[in-house]
Amino acid sequence: MADFKIVVSDPKTKAYQFDVTGAEANKFIGKSIGETVDGAVVGLAGYALKITGGSDKSGMVMRPDMPGPKRQKVLVANGIGYTAVSKGVRRRKMMRGKEISPDISQINTIVAEYGGESIDAILAGPEEEAAPAEE
Repeated sequence: MADFKIVVSDPKTKAYQFDVTGAEANKFIGKSIGETVDGAVVGLAGYALKITGGSDKSGMVMRPDMPGPKRQKVLVANGIGYTAVSKGVRRRKMMRGKEISPDISQINTIVAEYGGESIDAILAGPEEEAAPAEE
């Protein structure tokens, strides 16, 4: 059974982290970087979330230009998961493909479409009504 940590970055404010397990987590399996998912999966009804990346349980990053969900050793010169120490340096690194599988532990998303309420208002829940003071 899959369980993910979903990081939702809101460019207007900040980032939020949600734990998703069970049937809700299975909705992410098979999706790729760049696809849009419904925000109701993490409790943000009315929002649309775009998948931007992620990492697996051992910290291997997902790379958007690698097909499939499996790990591969790739010769890289720059980009996601590697920064060269000097010009022209390349390195063979283990990275993961762009498709989400049950081995992924964290999925990074960004808000693509906003809902009616702000995320802070949704997470705060319904405000408790103050009971009238007894005389």
